Amino acid sequence: MTTAIDTNIIVSLWDKDAKLSSLAKTALDSALQRGGLIISAPVFAELIACPGRNEIFVDSFLRDTGIAVDWELGESVWREAGRAFRAYASRRRKHGQTGPRRILADFLIGAHAFGHDCELLTLDGSLYGAAFPQLKILRV
Repeated sequence: MTTAIDTNIIVSLWDKDAKLSSLAKTALDSALQRGGLIISAPVFAELIACPGRNEIFVDSFLRDTGIAVDWELGESVWREAGRAFRAYASRRRKHGQTGPRRILADFLIGAHAFGHDCELLTLDGSLYGAAFPQLKILRV
């Protein structure tokens, strides 16, 4: 089975915190044993925005690790992400939540994994579990 990777996993791999980096590496190694690894285009865009990283670094990292990039999201992914984002916004308003808000990219990442029948490797299982209940989530 192919595993889609959330941005926070790769950022954790690059983290100076050895424990967090080790957890991310172990999770990625385990996912690789089950099948291919892929990121969606929004993950790529978020990665090149990381401090100390750039497009050349990220391209090299992905090539060296064998992680593929799916550049094509397609209409069904956009629609699924929009529905999940709408439901999230509705839940926030209903419950009067005032904490940090999620961005559309999070829902595109989840919709991409769901729409391509991938597992999603993430640190943020609660967001994806609520937004995509049928998505198989691998939490670190």
